[in-house]
Amino acid sequence: MIAVLLVFFPLIASLLVLLANNAMAKKAALFFSVIELVITGYACYLIRTQPDTAMLRFNTPWIFAMGINFHVVLDGISFVLVLLTNILLPIIVLSSFKREFKNANAFYALVLFMQMALVGVFMAMDGFLFYIFWELALIPIYFICLLWGGEDRARITFKFFIYTLVGSLFMLVGLIFLYQHTGPTHSFDINALYKAGQGLTLKAQTFVFWCMFLAFAIKMPVFPFHTWQPDTYTTAPAQGTMLLSGIMLKMGTYGLIRWLIPMVPLGIAEWGQTAVILSIIGIIYASCIAIVQKDFKRLIAYSSIAHVGLIAAGTFAFNIQGLQGAMVQMFSHGINVVGLFFIVDIISSRMNTREISQLGGIRNVAPQFAVFFLIVLLGSVALPLTNGFIGEFLLLNGLYQYNAWYAAIAGLSVILGAVYMLRGYQNIMLGETNKLTLGFADLDRNEKAVLIPLIILIIGLGVYPKPLLDITQPALEKLINSFQAIVSK
Repeated sequence: MIAVLLVFFPLIASLLVLLANNAMAKKAALFFSVIELVITGYACYLIRTQPDTAMLRFNTPWIFAMGINFHVVLDGISFVLVLLTNILLPIIVLSSFKREFKNANAFYALVLFMQMALVGVFMAMDGFLFYIFWELALIPIYFICLLWGGEDRARITFKFFIYTLVGSLFMLVGLIFLYQHTGPTHSFDINALYKAGQGLTLKAQTFVFWCMFLAFAIKMPVFPFHTWQPDTYTTAPAQGTMLLSGIMLKMGTYGLIRWLIPMVPLGIAEWGQTAVILSIIGIIYASCIAIVQKDFKRLIAYSSIAHVGLIAAGTFAFNIQGLQGAMVQMFSHGINVVGLFFIVDIISSRMNTREISQLGGIRNVAPQFAVFFLIVLLGSVALPLTNGFIGEFLLLNGLYQYNAWYAAIAGLSVILGAVYMLRGYQNIMLGETNKLTLGFADLDRNEKAVLIPLIILIIGLGVYPKPLLDITQPALEKLINSFQAIVSK
């Protein structure tokens, strides 16, 4: 029943927060998100001690006539993303405590509703249920961006909505196509869809591959399906950007591992290299665009495309190093990017600008902020003993085994990332203060409460990643063995 509780507790919390008054909404949202994190902690204990317990899975008929079940499972793959979601939610809510939102109860209710949908996406083991949660996750972030976003939010949010909706429809077409091939007793169960997909001809698997890949590529996003992302990240309120970049984009990378690759192995063998090339193009393109950005928030948005490109490339290499790297880097990127966007929010709220050229010398007046910023930045550029290093090392190792030249080109992301991030830090933090930055106040207690857990995770996972690797390894090895057995036939 822990599996059901993880999905539905945020939904109940969302309704309670919606009924609360605006003054209490943020505290109530923080309280409920911490409770969800405690439940996740107990689930972690069960996964490590009793991985086969029935408490981590729930399966009951939902629409019996169509073979649709409410089937959710917490295993080594889904747990990493559920843990990421439920660690980041309290931090994101806490990061908003100095903000005043109009209709705050609606804002925080949408945040918790989105948490429910995200956890559902990561735990669903029924294709129809996965699609429902996938679509539900879009609704709250659409309204968060539209109602509390910045300049030109209506046009930008509409573009984001249309992009992701079109991608979702392609996924639905792919799922229905597979469903029609599940035999006389049709079913959306993930194992039935795996079997149906694996039994298709190459031509049919190619069709399913592109239907599903388009949905996931838009969500991540992968080049050339990325054009909605920089504008949306820049315009969304800080907490909306954190939800999008820290958690929601992981829906796409998770979808590759859980749904696409095991489902159409011949399609992957035929088109996986194309996906890797698109991912590597995205890495180089986004890194180069990030270098010339003047707006620091926009710089981080493009850096996110580069990081996700590397995750996608390592995933399509489909070996244990690539997949473990993808899992670790999904977790690490979520931590780092939320930290970076919170730092942008601190700068923007104090200086009323994110223009890098207008800043400088902040280290002289805010030394604690300078140290926290530097640690988050070093995690993002994958310095050894930080969380970013573990994931990127495994991803590049996995990609090298797939193709050494691809690994060499993708490895440029480490150098380019260091260029744009360290140059941004230098221009914002170092040098002499100017009239604008002279009055920059150092971190207050609330801001430290947000950044300290992120710093602990950045260093802790960089020094000792073993628990995360141990949880994911058995499930990933099972996935790879199944894939190789089918391809080698």
